[in-house]
Amino acid sequence: MSDPAAVEEAKLVKPESAAPTSTAESVKSFLAGGFGGVAAVLVGHPFDLTKTRLQTAAPGTYTGAIDVVRKAVARDGATGLYRGVVPPLLGVTPIFALSFWAYDMSKALILAATPNRTNKELSISEMATAGFLSAIPTTLVTAPVERAKVLLQIQGQGQGGPQYNGVFDIVKHLYKEGGLRSVFRGSAATVARDGPGSAAYFAAYEVTKKLLTPAGASPSDLNLGAVIVAGGTAGVAMWSIAIPPDVLKSRIQSAPTGTYSGFFDCARKTIAVDGVGALWRGLGPAMARAFPANAATFLGVEASRKLMDQYF
Repeated sequence: MSDPAAVEEAKLVKPESAAPTSTAESVKSFLAGGFGGVAAVLVGHPFDLTKTRLQTAAPGTYTGAIDVVRKAVARDGATGLYRGVVPPLLGVTPIFALSFWAYDMSKALILAATPNRTNKELSISEMATAGFLSAIPTTLVTAPVERAKVLLQIQGQGQGGPQYNGVFDIVKHLYKEGGLRSVFRGSAATVARDGPGSAAYFAAYEVTKKLLTPAGASPSDLNLGAVIVAGGTAGVAMWSIAIPPDVLKSRIQSAPTGTYSGFFDCARKTIAVDGVGALWRGLGPAMARAFPANAATFLGVEASRKLMDQYF
């Protein structure tokens, strides 16, 4: 997910069975999700940068996550932890819009495919399926955003290669180099990460939410603290299985043209050179990011929604 963890966390704000009652409410939900996503990116980006550099650096470059942070700050100052932050910030609103739309459409498709069902509420497995399907159209935005983000993030490692002046310079360079194919490189790996990741996210979220619901109460009545715990747990579940394809995505998107012929070729070469353990590089920063980014998402969503409800 482009900044794939913030996108899934932001879906928590929309009740599973509810739908906006008016165009105004839909716009408010859309804008609130955007504010929440921006907050999540601002809080979570240093963790994401650390993860990406651990995943893409040559063996021996870093001793661990703390070493990545230390070297980034020594080289570029504190702002070095925010290299590559512009692509996810620019992409977060359309990603949320697509994600919400695709998730709702996927739920509708599941209900339409089972007309004789006795219960109109989706089961956990069906919610997971809807989450998986939502990742497919969202990749149209996520893949190029993450391609640009990864290239900007690794640029600060001082390993040579092209130097870019920003996200638009990257897109222009990539298009000139290989057309849309270059801009969208890593799309298959993005779906491989975000599909199962989204499925795990929704399943874990629903299970945790039910566990936190007092007897006789409704999950929709949970207080914000309980929902944050459920969302954080879901984020951990998502990234626990999303890291291997995320490693491959980062390598495919950052490698020179021709290095890998595809997702499986990247997996084969990565394991051959660095071992199976390389597929789990960046797990620590990804897990460390889950709860603070999720908290920031909810602060952004709730604060902006209350403000809009007050004035509009």
